[in-house]
Amino acid sequence: MRADRTRSGTHALMLRIGLVSSLVALSLTLVQCGRAPNPAALAANSQANVQVVAKTNPQVASGDTFEDRFPAPQFRERFPSASESLLQRQMSDFSPKRAVQQPPEQAPYKVASLEPQVPYKRPPREDLTTLVSMKSSAFPYFGNNPASDAPFLNISKGDRRGHRSYSGRVYWQDETYSDSRVLVHVPEHFDVRKPGVIVVFFHGNGATLERDVRDRQLVPKQITDSGANAILLAPQMAVDAADSSAGKFWQAGGFKRFMEESAAHLARLTGDPNGARAFATMPIVIVGYSGGFLPTAWSLEVGGISDRVRGVVLLDAVYGEMDKFASWIENHRSGFFVSAYTRYTARRDRELMSMLRQKGISVSEDMDGPLRPGSVVFVETGEGITHRDYVTRAWTRDPLKDVLVKMSATPALALTRVASTNPSASSR
Repeated sequence: MRADRTRSGTHALMLRIGLVSSLVALSLTLVQCGRAPNPAALAANSQANVQVVAKTNPQVASGDTFEDRFPAPQFRERFPSASESLLQRQMSDFSPKRAVQQPPEQAPYKVASLEPQVPYKRPPREDLTTLVSMKSSAFPYFGNNPASDAPFLNISKGDRRGHRSYSGRVYWQDETYSDSRVLVHVPEHFDVRKPGVIVVFFHGNGATLERDVRDRQLVPKQITDSGANAILLAPQMAVDAADSSAGKFWQAGGFKRFMEESAAHLARLTGDPNGARAFATMPIVIVGYSGGFLPTAWSLEVGGISDRVRGVVLLDAVYGEMDKFASWIENHRSGFFVSAYTRYTARRDRELMSMLRQKGISVSEDMDGPLRPGSVVFVETGEGITHRDYVTRAWTRDPLKDVLVKMSATPALALTRVASTNPSASSR
């Protein structure tokens, strides 16, 4: 019995020792949970992990860090690049839409102000150069040729119709006589409220509006550079062809219809609907270059508004129709007439001068003086001046600009004003 008691006591003592050891270990564990991790231990564990991974997977270990797997967001990732767009939305965009009742319209009213009222200033603009299709332009034309009283389209091949020119060459209607566009140029300084002038330019043979009139002959640029309160209308004649046919300008009243339609287009292009009335009565200066003499002559003769034409400028262009030019000069002494010529047209220009002198009309043979009402000027240009470059170099560089400057400097013509450099000039 004594031996049994000794064994039982020993067993109980061992149980108590084990229980105390467990409680001590648990308390130590709980104490460690409340402490910060040891940096040295973390570094050692991290290095150990890397070494383990390097042994098991060498490809990942070389760069598999926290920064590699979870990179910090970059600024450029949160905003769109230059090639992207960002649509800004408000929370209200996602809320249900409700019908909003508009408040009743109130009568307009003015707010009293102690500040002085400044004059109206037109917002700044740029030159406007564009192509406009017009029904009244020269082509397409299906009437007669007044020279022969025969149909203008005098040849056909299947469904195609064409015109055989005086040289015998055939030009087809769909290629040469179907362009109804007009080159329109409005300088940035143009003001429809001031006295102005419309320049109608008839180009020569073998020309297009963009390649030749605008880019090579610089007609729009000359008008802008003159500073005159002027705009340009240049109808497309025969497209890139050796043909001077006048098309609808052969018809009685054809030039009048062209100017009437132009007035509506100009009012729309300049943004002033009320300007149509001003454009419909504005004085006109016709400029004919080379083969442009034919539509110029017929517009003066049968156009229906020869009284609105205050000036005619021919640039190496007197190839015929001298009687029509002489008649207009004789009957419109308030306008001016300028003809500059090379040796190619010298004979006909001298013939026209003789006709005018026989009518008692004084003729000047230089462009040194100002242009006045009734001025009739013939200018012969010397050697070295070519017919092809005549629109940009005749008696002077940019002859059209020179005419507009001289015309603007003559108050008696009452055609136009030189644009002022003063920004407030438009409000005067």
